[in-house]
Amino acid sequence: IGTSLDGFIARKNGDIDWLVQFESPEINQSYTEFVSDIDAIVIGRGNFEKVVTFPTWFYQKKVFVLSSHIKEIPDNLKEKVTVLSMKPKELLLYLSDQGYSNINVDGGKVIQSFLKEDLLDEIIITKVPVLIGDGIPLFGSLNHDITFKHIKTNIFSNGPVMSRYEKTKG
Repeated sequence: IGTSLDGFIARKNGDIDWLVQFESPEINQSYTEFVSDIDAIVIGRGNFEKVVTFPTWFYQKKVFVLSSHIKEIPDNLKEKVTVLSMKPKELLLYLSDQGYSNINVDGGKVIQSFLKEDLLDEIIITKVPVLIGDGIPLFGSLNHDITFKHIKTNIFSNGPVMSRYEKTKG
């Protein structure tokens, strides 16, 4: 997920204009490589409502939207998107039963809900060099500490820094 230097994933109104200005062929290639190992993507309603406003569908894999509010999917996305109303652990069991094993969880509230249940094995954060001062934070409160080990950092030529962390065992 992309964040500002001050840890926000979007402005309060959901706008990500400050983030998309850092899009580049180098970053797109990195994302394409990352997605090649992914079976499916889980996002929330806010993220879904944002990406459907883009000129083209952003995601390259099957998308599961966690929402109890979304009732209709645009016709052009019916084969690409499934809306489910489940808790994270229940969702992972469902996806596993469907043959999915490597899931990308995207979006602030969804990431926070998976972290609260200690269900994320890896976190990849791309920080872009801009302070936006206020917005939707990536992280929220947790019931207990979750420790991660730094695996790798990539510095892109246009400024963003992508760091990969794996959850430590124990």
